[in-house]
Amino acid sequence: MRVLVTGSAGQVGGALLPLVENQAVVLAPSRQDFDLSRPADLPDRLSALKPDLIINPAAYTVVDRAEDESELAFRINAEAPGAIAEWAARHRVPFLHFSTDYVFDGSGAAPWREDGPTGPLSVYGASKLAGEEAVKSAGGPHLIVRTSWVYAAKGANFLRTIARLAAEREELRIVDDQIGAPTSAHAIAHAVCTILPPGFEDVGAALEKRGGIVNIVCAGETSWYGFAVAIVAGLRSRGANLRVERILPIGSAEFPAKAKRPFNSRLDLTRLRHAFGVSMPSWQQALDRELDLIRELA
Repeated sequence: MRVLVTGSAGQVGGALLPLVENQAVVLAPSRQDFDLSRPADLPDRLSALKPDLIINPAAYTVVDRAEDESELAFRINAEAPGAIAEWAARHRVPFLHFSTDYVFDGSGAAPWREDGPTGPLSVYGASKLAGEEAVKSAGGPHLIVRTSWVYAAKGANFLRTIARLAAEREELRIVDDQIGAPTSAHAIAHAVCTILPPGFEDVGAALEKRGGIVNIVCAGETSWYGFAVAIVAGLRSRGANLRVERILPIGSAEFPAKAKRPFNSRLDLTRLRHAFGVSMPSWQQALDRELDLIRELA
């Protein structure tokens, strides 16, 4: 099996690579060689690569900048997945695509089901929802993975930012009214490779039977403030020398951002458990693994 993994330099793509390499030949082109900002070029690139399975975690994810770069965000997050999905449908190649909790409006407190009403609040969310629709419209075997609050021990993300700021500042002020499940890239990658058949054999048939959309996030919930407190406590327990003395909870209104964030980013995991037999680790368990890795890398 030849498996194309886009965004292999990113968090989820990077976490997927070693797991996929254990079962298949991995095609991991660079951003320049597989440029999602040029959707018209992608069919020819796919024909040259000849993948048997396509996994697409790559995306435009700079949420605030997307408000000013909507055309680029839609090219990368909507037009490119659509072009990939159309090629995949023509060649009967299964396609696994990643999306986000930002497709919802964040109202209420109940976890969002896969079939819940969408209503993105930002350009980023709207572009990701358009990507979902494009993948579904292509008509090929596919699975859309919605996830949220993704982080890893490497790269630019909330975990790394808090670790840096805690070493530099005595006080941190962190938003406490947005609720979700911090989800490590490793946990997502492990769940994806558990969902897919061993050796990726007959993936197309599996996705024809149980495709569509599935939520993959860690179990449990917290706020960004709760996540930050857990990060700092975890780093201290592992011997990190931190300067921070106070972590204060604040409301979203005290931390203005160009793009509006959903207050409720909870995602329901019922379909993941019942249809695919996958149970996710708690967000605390996943965090412990990444904190151990950060200390190893220090």
